[in-house]
Amino acid sequence: MAQQPQRGGGGNDRNRRDNRNAPAVDGPDSDIVEKLVHINRVAATVKGGRRFSFAALMVVGDGKGRVGFGHGKAREVPEAIRKATEEAKKTMIKVPLRENRTLHHDGNGRWGAGKIMMRAAPPGTGVIAGGPMRAVLETLGVQDVVGKSTGSSNPYNMIRATFEALKVQSSPRQVASKRGKKVADLMGRRNDGASAPEAAPEAQEA
Repeated sequence: MAQQPQRGGGGNDRNRRDNRNAPAVDGPDSDIVEKLVHINRVAATVKGGRRFSFAALMVVGDGKGRVGFGHGKAREVPEAIRKATEEAKKTMIKVPLRENRTLHHDGNGRWGAGKIMMRAAPPGTGVIAGGPMRAVLETLGVQDVVGKSTGSSNPYNMIRATFEALKVQSSPRQVASKRGKKVADLMGRRNDGASAPEAAPEAQEA
């Protein structure tokens, strides 16, 4: 009987060791920002009546130019959010950012009846956008942008329209390589007022 507490203590020590090692497994996702955009209850008619479940729409990003979205459905809210988060992490895309704070150029996106417009903005503007579009831009790491949505207010359509606009974003280096020109030539023509004053000379030197 005197040995039973020792076995229990050994089990607790083993659990503590497992808990200490757990963060190391989730290390790569430690800087991921998760935002719940929308959740609603859905009903399915089955033989025994109506069965209710929950559908969640999540947006995740690292705040450094990577963002993704996903949706999940389950009988309980936490499980629906977990499924949506896992799908969002698997579908993350890389978006080039200007000065790590705004878009390189204006963009438009459309999905279904939803339309969105995004414009690069100078420092200090902030994220001027609402609803699902704001969640995407904030998790992406955008700090200065002006966005507007028209048409459908369906969050799924707005999220997909926003991603359609982000997928066509390209940096001056990418454009220069396609056109066979120098980055300095393209930067010299840029006059949208969205660049920081001290960033213009540095870009031309690059």
